[in-house]
Amino acid sequence: MPKIFAILSITLTACAGQPAEEHLQQATRQVAEETPVEADHFTGKIYHKSMVEADSTYTTLVGKVYFEAGARSFWHSHPAGQLLLVTDGIGYHQIAGKPLEILHKGDVVKCPPNTLHWHGASKNAAMQHIYIIPNTEKGVVEWKQEVTEDEYNKTTIN
Repeated sequence: MPKIFAILSITLTACAGQPAEEHLQQATRQVAEETPVEADHFTGKIYHKSMVEADSTYTTLVGKVYFEAGARSFWHSHPAGQLLLVTDGIGYHQIAGKPLEILHKGDVVKCPPNTLHWHGASKNAAMQHIYIIPNTEKGVVEWKQEVTEDEYNKTTIN
């Protein structure tokens, strides 16, 4: 049995009796999480898995990030922009000075170049997304200040 199916099978058996959404999120997280992310630029628990390392041919980074409920990035920008592909859960994305966007599985977010923004999970549900950072020769990320509890709580809907 391929490794991913074995992991899912074990996870789904271990999750018996949980509500379906919790069950799915726990299974997804266990497959997706590889490396816990240090809290230098995040609030809460975040897990990261690199999928494509940038090189001189593709100059694109691709990875998967799992945010536990309430976890989020600090404010930041990307010199060449960023794409987010939401693969599970409920999350938030906000560009500085603009209304909050609520994210669900299947949503795609375009973060324009050099635009201050943050993203993460909703208060009561985890979120997982794939990020794509193109043109890494221009730079990858510029981290700014933490999204404060007041900023986050003003936006919390779920």
